[in-house]
Amino acid sequence: MGPKNEREKAVCDWLAAQKGAMLSLIEKLVNTDSNSRDKAGVDAAGEILKAHYRGIGLEPETIPHDTFGDAIRVPLPNPTANDQRPIVLMGHRDTVFPTGEVKRRPFRIDGDRAFGPGVADMKSGLVMNAFIVEAFKHHGGNPGPLVALITSDEEIASPSSRPVIEAEAREARVVFNAEPGRPTGNVVKSRKGGVFMTFEITGKAAHSGSMHQHGISAIEELAQKTIAIHKLTNYDSGITLNVGLIRGGQTVNTVAPWASGEIDMRYKRVADRDKALAAIRRIIDTPTVAGTTATLRIDGEFLSLEQTAESERLLALYQGTAAAAGLKVEGEASGGCADSGYTAAVGCPTICGVGPVGGKGHTPDEYLEIETIVPRAQATALAIMRLADAEI
Repeated sequence: MGPKNEREKAVCDWLAAQKGAMLSLIEKLVNTDSNSRDKAGVDAAGEILKAHYRGIGLEPETIPHDTFGDAIRVPLPNPTANDQRPIVLMGHRDTVFPTGEVKRRPFRIDGDRAFGPGVADMKSGLVMNAFIVEAFKHHGGNPGPLVALITSDEEIASPSSRPVIEAEAREARVVFNAEPGRPTGNVVKSRKGGVFMTFEITGKAAHSGSMHQHGISAIEELAQKTIAIHKLTNYDSGITLNVGLIRGGQTVNTVAPWASGEIDMRYKRVADRDKALAAIRRIIDTPTVAGTTATLRIDGEFLSLEQTAESERLLALYQGTAAAAGLKVEGEASGGCADSGYTAAVGCPTICGVGPVGGKGHTPDEYLEIETIVPRAQATALAIMRLADAEI
């Protein structure tokens, strides 16, 4: 079943005619370096999007930040709607790739796929959101005010964007996060949370030949703690621990006076987070090698995206509108983290991975399935127009 009425048909038909324009804007964004820690680059990508919105008669609001890229909020009001809670279309414009990556491998199209830094994760999703907003600007039909929220540092756990996202979500009716659709074509119904930590160990230096017995090895202690931390992994409950980076020591012939490791912890449920984090703190606080001391620091964190009754209704609604756009979509779980966890945690119904389909993110082989851009835009637009059907 396709559009239910003339307004839905007008929005879908307009989006169907925009594939070329969408690709053009995607190319501009992809060809702009925007590593999370490159404020100038991230803000340059933001200016491209702000110019597009201004071109359709909307005025972006900038939420400045001194260190990371500015957040951008683009409202499309609907003063006659009974429900004035914003319907949020969310996405981030930063990428994991270093400044200069665009020069090495700019945007290109090969067959039905487009390639380039951030083409799927998630510059095409931001473009999709922009054209959905534009479709409603031209034809109306949005059952409440829309907000396009464009953030700047998701790839490093949103240190500046998290409070902006949470504030928006507390007032929102629903959030559509345009992270890339899964390679299967599915959307994301749940995501793991993640805590990223550093532990540092202090020992005592000594000559490893003549004074070995007087040294206290921080590296030995790090090895013991790493083994204990890894043993906290529980696949049945979805908890994984990984010490992915280690550093330490002074010279090969010195008992190591210091060492450090970086921990990636993933979990499905908030209760599991607290339990695992407490276990890690006990390991850090309990020395195995006498005389060592250790500290633990949380460097960044994503919250888990957990399903609720409202998010289940939202998923069912999206599956129906995707079918109306010619797509077969299921919801799947992801071990990766995203900003959608923040919006769900404050109680806002959230669906993630509604962007165009892509894969191999964070690698030079990242790709976008070009033919999914229009139907994924249509599916989200129809879901917005039918929110009342899901009692949201």
